[in-house]
Order: sequence, then structure tokens, then C-alpha cells
Amino acid sequence: MNNVLNAPWIARQANDLLAQRGHAWLLQGPSGLGQYELALALVSAWLCEKPTVQGACGNCPSCHAVAVRTHADLAVLMPETVMIELGWPLSEKAQDEIDKKTRKPSKEIRVDAMRDAVEFSQRTDARGRGKAVLVFPAERMNTITANTLLKTLEEPPGDVRFVLAAEAAHMLLPTIRSRCLAHTMKWPEADEALTWLSGQGLTAPVAQSLLRSAGGRPTDVLRQAESGLSPDWWAALPKAMRGGDARHLANMSPAQAIDALQKLCHDLVLRHSGAAPRFFDASQLPPSHASVAVLTDWFKRLMQSSRTAEHPFNAGLMLEALTADAQQTLLSKG
Repeated sequence: MNNVLNAPWIARQANDLLAQRGHAWLLQGPSGLGQYELALALVSAWLCEKPTVQGACGNCPSCHAVAVRTHADLAVLMPETVMIELGWPLSEKAQDEIDKKTRKPSKEIRVDAMRDAVEFSQRTDARGRGKAVLVFPAERMNTITANTLLKTLEEPPGDVRFVLAAEAAHMLLPTIRSRCLAHTMKWPEADEALTWLSGQGLTAPVAQSLLRSAGGRPTDVLRQAESGLSPDWWAALPKAMRGGDARHLANMSPAQAIDALQKLCHDLVLRHSGAAPRFFDASQLPPSHASVAVLTDWFKRLMQSSRTAEHPFNAGLMLEALTADAQQTLLSKG
């Protein structure tokens, strides 16, 4: 996702934030708007040896060290699953434990990693440009981990700066939020996003369709394209769910399926209220007499399912159950 760093709406926000003072930023907003990429742009500029008003130069040894994930003055705190996905190295101890299968990669930011980051923040910087700590997604800190960070946020030692990037900032401790300067992520204009997506290799019709299915979030469009989600698949989803065809979800993870079904439910509620759908074309929505109350109950069940979506007992059975629940809702008469 490093190509998102060059997205014009990310560059504008980076320029705005770099012009301001502050030792801790909280980047907040829904997923798909580039919180991680903006956070990376900030720490790259802070550590750059030849920074410009536009940010990091991209060519100095410091920028190279960030690019190859080896900068001595940068601590990155993420769930181990996210670190692996984004190409950040794990600590030797964590990597050894995972290689030996004594445990699985964590889905939360571990407290021992936070303790290491606090100790890191107290050391002298190696390159003379201060130190930076990047936390993403910040809402994956549990209470113990967040409290471990809190005192350092209150009284940062030396020249260290923090950037917390969150996709659900309301889940953070209020004391964490109050110690940071908040920045709400900006939404790109549709034309700007489409132009940029075309530059990433997507044809205009595909980019336009996926941008709608992603709710206008360009980063999510790239993730959808990389996972093989096509406009035809998306258009056929409502009809497949009404027909109880679980095969339509076969190549999706439970989390991806739940996200898609939540969007379908959302658009059905909008149609019931006389509003235009957001994620689907009106012609793609199936006939349904389900009331708003029935649809609301379905959405609540989807929310409950999302809590176990990342570690289902049996992914195939979960997808079948999700399909059956969707069909029952869509065929409801009340």
C-alpha cells in the first residue's frame, strides 16, 4: 500500500500536519482513507535527513531505512498479524515463538511490545533526527497496553514523536485521546479518487464500480481488487443471497463476507426509507418486504458475528450460516 503515500489527498494532509507542532497525533476516521499511509508519511518526514515542505525527500539513507523497515529510530507497534501483512519485521523473540508454533501471531498490540517501545523512546536517537513511534491500528491496544503508553504520552522523553492511526478511535481510552492532537481523515473527491485509481492499473469502469462498493474509500478499493473482488461479483451478491447461494461467498473470509452483507443491509434500509442506496445500484437490490425492524435485527446479528470473524471455528460453516440468515431476512414478509 505504499503507493497510497503518493495519493494527492494523503499528500495534502501530510503537508498540513507537518506545518503544525505537536509531539503526538491521533489520525482518526473509518477504514480505507489511508490512516496508515498518512502516519508513515509523517514519521518518514520527521526522520528524513533532507526534508522539504512537502515531506520526506525519499532518497536519503534515513528514507531508505524506513522503506526497507530497518530504521533504528522508528518503533512500529501493530498486531503481529498486521505487521506480517504490511511487511514489518517482528522481534526475534516473537518470530521465534511463531516459527516454533508455540503461539499464533497476535491480533492485538501486545503489552510486551509496548514496553519495548517505551524503553526505545528513552534511548538516545541513532541518526540525530529524533525518534518516532507509529501505532496502527491504535484501537487494537487493550487497556493494559494503552496504560503502558499513557505516561510516555504525557511526559515524552527527549525528542520523540508519536502518531496513532485509528479506524475506530472511539474504542481508545479517553485518556489516550486527550493526550493527542486529533486529525480527522479527509475524504477524497470522487473524480480525484477515480483518477488516482486509474493510475494504479484499474480501468475506469472497474474503479468506479469498486469505489461505490467501497463506500468511496480508495484504499479499500485496492484491497478489494487485490483480493479478486470484481464488479460482476458485487452486482450479483444481492440476488445470490436471496437465493441462498453460499457458493457466492466461497472465496471470501468471514470478515469480508460480513462487511459485504452489512453494506447490503444498509442499502436495503435506505431503500425502505425512500433514499438512494450507497453501495449498490438500485437495480441490483433484490425485491424484499423485510421491515426496517427485521433489517435492523439482521444488522445486529452481523455485528455479533463480526466479533468471531477473524477466528471462526469453521469458516465454511460460518459462511453458510451467514448466507442462510441473509436469505431468511430477504424473504421475510414483515
